[in-house]
Amino acid sequence: MKLSILIPLLFAVATGSAWAHGDVKCPPHPAADWKPHTELEQKLIKEGWQIRRMEKSASCYEVYAKDPQGKRIEAFFDPVTFDRVDEK
Repeated sequence: MKLSILIPLLFAVATGSAWAHGDVKCPPHPAADWKPHTELEQKLIKEGWQIRRMEKSASCYEVYAKDPQGKRIEAFFDPVTFDRVDEK
C-alpha cells in the first residue's frame, strides 16, 4: 500500500472515536436527580451486556461495552431514566 494512502487512513481510524458522539445530547437533568452509574451497570449486565468502561459526560452516561449480540459499541444513556440516547 502506498504511503500517501496509508497515512490518511491511519489518521481516520485514530480519530474515529472522537467523531462517534458528536451529536449525542441527553435531556438536561439536575445532578441531584441522576441515578448512580452502578445501577445502570447492573441493569445492562442483566440484559446481557459486557461492560468494559463507563464514563460520565456533561449530560449522559457513556458506556463502552459488548452488547448482547457481542458487538463492541459505545452507547449513551439518560442518567435518570437509563433510556438509550442515539445520535441525532
